[in-house]
Amino acid sequence: MNKKTINTGNAARLGAFALAAAALTGCASTNNPNDPLEGFNRAMFSFNDTVDKVALKPAAQAYDTVVPTPVQHGVGNFFGNLGDIWSSINQLLQGRIEQGVSTFMRVAINTTFGLGGVLDVATEARLPREKSDFGQTLGKWGVGSGPYVVLPFFGPSTVRDTAGLPIDFYGDVWTYKRPTRWRNVGTVVRIVDRRAQLLDASTLLEDAALDKYDFVRDAYVQRRQSQIDGAGAGRERKEDAIKP
Repeated sequence: MNKKTINTGNAARLGAFALAAAALTGCASTNNPNDPLEGFNRAMFSFNDTVDKVALKPAAQAYDTVVPTPVQHGVGNFFGNLGDIWSSINQLLQGRIEQGVSTFMRVAINTTFGLGGVLDVATEARLPREKSDFGQTLGKWGVGSGPYVVLPFFGPSTVRDTAGLPIDFYGDVWTYKRPTRWRNVGTVVRIVDRRAQLLDASTLLEDAALDKYDFVRDAYVQRRQSQIDGAGAGRERKEDAIKP
């Protein structure tokens, strides 16, 4: 079995998982018109929250304690620069030519002058990061979001965004990193680093006297709609990225 076959198999399994998860939600409806799959969603939210408390958050806390802040910034910048490549493509697919070119220039500047993206020189040059994915592209071209759904491990989503996950998988440059062991190590570091960036925000959320599920759902739905409407589409902010 060659590498291309292995990579295709991974994407196919991701796609099958995403579609299966969306299909399963059909059996978990409630009477809430704004969240018809609330029963299933709350169960998955609770599952993800448990995984976060048991494994992901402790790993992020250890990482935040042991790894120097400049190194953390470098890790975040590096993976952010890789993500900008797919964002640029999606912005062009959405017909947002100016933003797509701007994001491409971010990649060129940070890769060339930022030591392969470790330094975020482009932001200093007033080229802010704006994330875009294929779910947003589908929405820009008129595909309805469908019901809100919480996926195991992946977190908040919609049926439309779930269907776009396999394409986002293919669009992630890190997916093609070889050898596989380095790709896997990098993926773990990427996830832990991202969670470490959200430690303060998630602590505030946990301490607040509110329904975490309702808060995350409403924030996600509003953020996704603003991205599709083009009002500050995908501008990266910590409070936008809370996914317990």
